[in-house]
Amino acid sequence: MSELKFTKVSAENGILTVTINRPHVLNALSNDAHHELAGIFDRFASDPVLRVAILTAAGERAFCVGSDLKAKAEAGTSVEASPATGFAGLCMRFDLNKPVIAAVNGQAFGGGVEIVLACDLAIAAEHAVFSLPEPLVGLAALGGGGLQRLARQVPLKQAMRLILTGERISAQRAAEIGLINEVVPATELMTKAQELARQIVRCAPLAIEASKAVALSSLSSSLERSILDQHPTAVRLWASQDAIEGPKAFAEKRQPVWQGR
Repeated sequence: MSELKFTKVSAENGILTVTINRPHVLNALSNDAHHELAGIFDRFASDPVLRVAILTAAGERAFCVGSDLKAKAEAGTSVEASPATGFAGLCMRFDLNKPVIAAVNGQAFGGGVEIVLACDLAIAAEHAVFSLPEPLVGLAALGGGGLQRLARQVPLKQAMRLILTGERISAQRAAEIGLINEVVPATELMTKAQELARQIVRCAPLAIEASKAVALSSLSSSLERSILDQHPTAVRLWASQDAIEGPKAFAEKRQPVWQGR
């Protein structure tokens, strides 16, 4: 991968950790940062060794406060030339079957909330704060699917309150309404995210990919159709060596050796 200017990346035991590294602007994302993240998630999607991604940010103040408004103002536009995969290279990536965990280390505003919504799981530090403040500056959370995802992921009345008021909510409140999974002390944030990632990595790769793909696709179809459909990821799973290895390892009382095929 070419030199990274806006992020830091590390990989270990199938877990890719991506850190937005713009703390001087509260990890707001510019056009160039979006494209850098898109490249990183392209690599994650295509590399069979990488099983789970953790997305976090540098510093203690902010996870991501959305778009870099100063960069927008200097460019004289309200629209970013984002990659096809959307805000942070993630929010319009609808074919990614590998799990992504958000480790929210501080303020998540606007696009920061949209990133959290686009992730499959989210852990937040106790001091994290969440808001969709776009209407307060004459905008709306349209760039990363925030309005659509929020209305699907939390109770509608709670979603509309966040969408229509621009108010800020605590990490604890975010957990109560289902925006995030869990709240932990800041010092334990990455430990908890890594622990969650390791739990996923213990499972069969194709089983995880099929499970995510089928669960998400069911949101856009009827229950009957989703159950009766032949999902490509599920077909691949049932025909895999791992589908044989799992029951065999269980019967032999040993740990399975996953091949991802």
